[in-house]
Amino acid sequence: MTRPAPFSDLIALYEKMDAAWNDTAARYGFVCNGCQDNCCETLFFHHTHIEKAYLRHGFKTLPLPRRQRIKQRARQYIQAMSDVQASDTPLRIMCPANENGQCTLYRFRPMICRLHGIPHQLKKPGSLPEKSPGCAAGAPLFDVADHPFDRTPFYREMSIVEIHYRKTHGKSTRIGETIAQMLI
Repeated sequence: MTRPAPFSDLIALYEKMDAAWNDTAARYGFVCNGCQDNCCETLFFHHTHIEKAYLRHGFKTLPLPRRQRIKQRARQYIQAMSDVQASDTPLRIMCPANENGQCTLYRFRPMICRLHGIPHQLKKPGSLPEKSPGCAAGAPLFDVADHPFDRTPFYREMSIVEIHYRKTHGKSTRIGETIAQMLI
């Protein structure tokens, strides 16, 4: 597969993430097949300009009718976010890129979508590692084995890729957007 030039470092990083995630998931015997506690219904914010640009690049490869449907769902998603902000109620709504239980932008999905699900840790400088138990669907598998997945090297490398992208594309602001917001 040819890598689009502005995204070659990101794609290489994604390949490493996917390989490490798959290896760790296999050691648990975990396979993500979707579930009642679907992570695609979780309110995730994405913080890198390069991932936003890559997601939008992938979005442009979809046929126009599909893009229109996704944009309509994205607008509904953003409205739902606005509605619950006033009520302080947690939002559980399907990602607008998900159709019939499948991500239409799977190849272009951001880092957190790639790393979610299995138990992991993240080591921030000067503090103890933050640990997460993984998703509820894998809990029986995760309780009996300890195969820690360290996200730290991926976050570090992503920051380097993002800094380079920001410098070469004149991006100075920070973002914190859902996939719905990134697509609108």
